[in-house]
Amino acid sequence: MPLNNNSPPASVCILRLSAVGDVCHTLPVVRSLQSAWPQTHFTWIIGKLEATLAGDIPGIEFIIFDKSLGWKARRQLRRQLRGRQFDLLLHMQLSLRASLASRAVHAKVKLGFDRERAHDVQWLFTNRRIPYIPRQHVMDSLFGFAAACGVSERVLRWDIPVPDEAQAFARGQIPDGAQALILSPCANARFRNFRNWRAERYAVVADYAAEKLGLQVILTGGPSEVERDYGARIESVAHRKPLNLIGCTDLKQLLALLQRATVLITPDSGPAHMGTAAGVPVIGLYASTNPERAAPYLSRRWCVNRYPEAMRTFNRQDPETAPWGTRVRDPAAMDLISVADVTAKLDELIAENQRGEDLISQL
Repeated sequence: MPLNNNSPPASVCILRLSAVGDVCHTLPVVRSLQSAWPQTHFTWIIGKLEATLAGDIPGIEFIIFDKSLGWKARRQLRRQLRGRQFDLLLHMQLSLRASLASRAVHAKVKLGFDRERAHDVQWLFTNRRIPYIPRQHVMDSLFGFAAACGVSERVLRWDIPVPDEAQAFARGQIPDGAQALILSPCANARFRNFRNWRAERYAVVADYAAEKLGLQVILTGGPSEVERDYGARIESVAHRKPLNLIGCTDLKQLLALLQRATVLITPDSGPAHMGTAAGVPVIGLYASTNPERAAPYLSRRWCVNRYPEAMRTFNRQDPETAPWGTRVRDPAAMDLISVADVTAKLDELIAENQRGEDLISQL
């Protein structure tokens, strides 16, 4: 390594099973490689849920790995890949499950993370490694795989297909010409509740957006009990009832909604990065996780960042010297984000959009 960009590999296997946000981070890396290597055949081993979002992208062969099947998933993967040989495996996931799955992939070069970042002994399952660069955004670290292959030009393109029926669904919720705010209030419902902001504060922001800015407000999220409860609480507190679609959309429908939205407000979550893929500005709410590492890639200027204060208050750590990726796991950390913090970002974003529209009208 690096690979000679003048002699691209004939076949590349990408191993990135989950999660939705990280698949959104990975896709521009794959697009960059496709642009540099137009004759290369790309195969992507991807999680079952994530495949419902990205698994129909043209020009990529997708193989679904259903982690709910346990060891049977690895056996199924071995059967699907039996007799196949790849020139290059991009092992882009730091988990033991993914590393065990990588054993089913026969490749001349197995490229993984550097020893400093190769958690869960990923380095035991690779024979080449990307260079170590400290304190990177997640997407930048993944672009390290392209750089190690000699591909330096980044293509920040997603182009995830959206079926006609999903587009029609979104059009029915956000008519042409409407200005809409999407609130996706929850991060991972089971494991990451420390990332969630209070429902009551979302309700105040929803009222502000509707009453002061004239935005249609839509709630989105998954079907879990936690998310449904969040939606119900926001509805009960808000004076202007938002349209509650929590538990009512699949990932394609959510992507279609985001493509028609004016702005998305959400904590560190998969939808935050889907928003980037959809091209909608994202006001990210960050106190428990570091936005320098995990913010929506094209919306970092819109993030509300209380992470440094949360690190000092709850972890008793200096955010500048703490290990990169350290999280604040106290749910009270998100209380450091005020309603005024969020509405100020919303005001700024809407005002900028209006200036852009005024300039266009003057042309």
